[in-house]
Amino acid sequence: MAWRMAHRSPVAALPTVRPLRLGPCARAAFTPLLLEEGFLMIALDLFKYPADLLAWFYSLTNSYTLAISMIALVVMIITAPLVLKSTKGMLEMQRLGPEMRKLQTQYRGDRQKLNEEMMKLYQDHKVNPLASCFPLLLQMPVFIIMFRVLTGLTAKGEDGTFAPKYVSKSTQLYKDLVGQTQMKSFGLDLAVTPGSQLSEGFAKGLTYALLVVGLGALYYLQQRMVASRAQVSPTMSATQQKIMQYLPVVFAVFQVFFLTGLVIYYMAQAVFRIGLNYYITHRFYKGEESLGRQAQRAGEKARELAKADGGGGMFAQAKRDLAAAKQQPAKPGPGSTGSKRVTPPKNKPTPSGGQSSRPGGRPPSTGRAGRPGGPSTRHPKQK
Repeated sequence: MAWRMAHRSPVAALPTVRPLRLGPCARAAFTPLLLEEGFLMIALDLFKYPADLLAWFYSLTNSYTLAISMIALVVMIITAPLVLKSTKGMLEMQRLGPEMRKLQTQYRGDRQKLNEEMMKLYQDHKVNPLASCFPLLLQMPVFIIMFRVLTGLTAKGEDGTFAPKYVSKSTQLYKDLVGQTQMKSFGLDLAVTPGSQLSEGFAKGLTYALLVVGLGALYYLQQRMVASRAQVSPTMSATQQKIMQYLPVVFAVFQVFFLTGLVIYYMAQAVFRIGLNYYITHRFYKGEESLGRQAQRAGEKARELAKADGGGGMFAQAKRDLAAAKQQPAKPGPGSTGSKRVTPPKNKPTPSGGQSSRPGGRPPSTGRAGRPGGPSTRHPKQK
């Protein structure tokens, strides 16, 4: 027994550690902190992988501009299948336009039945009505990631020099940026905004302003290509097409307030998208039996059906029904006699004495004088 106690394991001599049990109030207090920490780790991973990819491209090209452009190319390669799929789905939706118009006319008063028949039509033709939204939904996360990566790489420390984030310290990108105050590439500082350079002087900010103008021109050319396809298969009015044509140009103007590196990214992305739009035009809109031409003929037929039905969709039809209901005279209620009290117009003398208000000039009746049996004279009462 003494030998066992003398040779007892040192681990067994340690006090037993009991698990920490938190009450409801403590769990409610610590849960947001744990969730925030987990979300922060996920966000750091989202920013770290693009930053490492940018650092790898920089090690190959030794140029910030070329590395950012290659990131834009990778994003375009990833999103190109989604863009092609959404374009095909949009054209298939346009090809179903006449059948959709017939269903809207047939089930005009039953919204639930209309939705059921619409979903059945989509399933029969294997069409996803939300397919065209996927590329648009993907653009915002990509913008946020690229914005945070570029601002993180050019973040400044207490001494006013760069202290890059999200990138490993062993990479060449980190070594070239740490301790610097500029991110020079082709004579431009990618760590400043065009607006800040214009505020320091027109001559100094002219080159940065030309970058924004070039981005707007690329967006305008890209949207013109999309508008030419919309003329082949029109789904929007002329006003909507004008708005969609100039909206990217307005977006380009707002790039004055973002980093020049982000402007470079969007310029490279616009160039690659112009090439993708050229491919889409030749794939879906070439030939009379192409999907785009079929969508055009279906769109024309759907417009003819809409014109015969009065034009517009369900909201336009509801508006027409409301206008027709307002034009109908109101029916009298069960307690009303159907007679209305006529109020004489203002500033018009009321007929009295010998004046007659009846047609033909007949004098008004004066009590018993008009009855057969002799005239009667009414005498005033004597006091």
